[in-house]
Amino acid sequence: MVLMAALVMAVLWQVATRYLLHNPSSYTDELARYLMIWVALLGAALMTGRRGHLAIDILPGRLAPARRRYLDMFINSLIALFGLLVMVVGGSRLVFITLTLEQASPALQIPLGYIYLVIPFSGVLIVVYSLLNTIDTRRGDMLHQTEKAV
Repeated sequence: MVLMAALVMAVLWQVATRYLLHNPSSYTDELARYLMIWVALLGAALMTGRRGHLAIDILPGRLAPARRRYLDMFINSLIALFGLLVMVVGGSRLVFITLTLEQASPALQIPLGYIYLVIPFSGVLIVVYSLLNTIDTRRGDMLHQTEKAV
């Protein structure tokens, strides 16, 4: 919420300086871009935890509940694998390279590695949430089997 508020303030300041003062701010465009990246990636991690991502549910809707749970566990495993390999491993490499090369943003002069830290951080959150979702789905399957036995 704080990042989103900062994003809105940066965009409002950019509009005000451009159209009201006729002297556009040199850093707000870049700041808004980096805040948007952070909001999007942290939001993706949050939606993974809430199981709120957009999904096509044609196949799951036609499966029996037991098979649907297996499909959910498989999908959550794929999401965790993607988060681990692409976001955590790949994002960590990107952060390392940009910090090693001392690349800085043009207007704000912030090391780009700090900006890119959100990629492996969000990846870790996505992996954790995906594994927790898989465990919850498995527990539901085990609970269902226990109810059948009783």
